[in-house]
Amino acid sequence: MPMPADEIIALIKAGIPDAEVEMEDLAGDNDHWKAVVTSAQFKGKLRIAQHQMVYAALGTKMGNELHALALETRTPET
Repeated sequence: MPMPADEIIALIKAGIPDAEVEMEDLAGDNDHWKAVVTSAQFKGKLRIAQHQMVYAALGTKMGNELHALALETRTPET
């Protein structure tokens, strides 16, 4: 079953409270998403560690309800 953007955003924000999340439905099916996640918590971390933080926030939803996620992580501009 596809996962709506608002549920994905809520999970990410629950795990990374300061996150700003932009979602794009890549296929128009609520099943293939691109997320741009911006958080100060990413500062100083390698990109892989940033992505692991997002995947940890998504928990078991990734690969189950959430089929595909293209992920871009950023730190806020200062």
